[in-house]
Amino acid sequence: MPLDPDIATAAPQSDVPDSWGADRVLLYHVGLGAGVRPTDPAELAYVNERYLKVLPTFSVIPGFEAVRPAMRGPGLDYKISQLLHGEQELVVHNPLPSEASVVTTPAVEAVYDKGKAGLLVLRGQTRTTDGTLLCTNRFRLFIRGEGGFGGDSGPAPEPWEVSGEPALRVEVPTLLQQAAIYRLSGDRNPLHIDPSFAARAGFDRPILHGLCTYGMVCKAIVDGLLDADTTAVGGWSARFAGSVYPGETLVVSAWKHDDRFLVQAEVADRRVVALSNGVLRLR
Repeated sequence: MPLDPDIATAAPQSDVPDSWGADRVLLYHVGLGAGVRPTDPAELAYVNERYLKVLPTFSVIPGFEAVRPAMRGPGLDYKISQLLHGEQELVVHNPLPSEASVVTTPAVEAVYDKGKAGLLVLRGQTRTTDGTLLCTNRFRLFIRGEGGFGGDSGPAPEPWEVSGEPALRVEVPTLLQQAAIYRLSGDRNPLHIDPSFAARAGFDRPILHGLCTYGMVCKAIVDGLLDADTTAVGGWSARFAGSVYPGETLVVSAWKHDDRFLVQAEVADRRVVALSNGVLRLR
């Protein structure tokens, strides 16, 4: 059986040490398009190491490096070409410092049977070397054509409904070279840089990383609704619903709902939903 949930979730994983300083954070922020207003003090705080703040979504960088080996571990026999990043969830336990030495503990949290696809849930918990838990990232990956193995279908998604005018609607332009910059933070998938590879995958040209869009939308909410306070974010989850081409403009909308914002991002010209079912929770 290509996917065996019992074997996959029981397989031992190794902790992955990592570290970062201002340069790595700055590169990540620039990869999200930060610094486009070079005289705005709030914008400069993302790109000036003298008073640097850190978006919580930076944690996907060490998190992804840690869970990458678990993607192809025991009980997970599939073609990597069938893998599709479906959703991302971040829980912030403590704000990220601008420099840190950390250890991320990876795990195969679950393998669900979605009928036509398998759903692989990878978890990465990142702690400082002194034991302070910073964040938990969950990467939900669909494996097309590998469902129907008779496993648990998983929990039902949380209800997501909005009404009325959003608390925020803002245009967020992407840069033509944005994928080329973002990939320097670690994700070198040729889908985002190689036109011939993108064409074989069915795209007109290379597409932007989903996690780049994920970070950009989080930044738009932080800047537009949280007074640019990156420490106000307690969690951020979203579904990757459509592709974005570098150079396109996103329209980010957010509705206040209790202690959270419900978020959606569309591609302006094509009216394609890029991120759906977004939930940004407050600390």
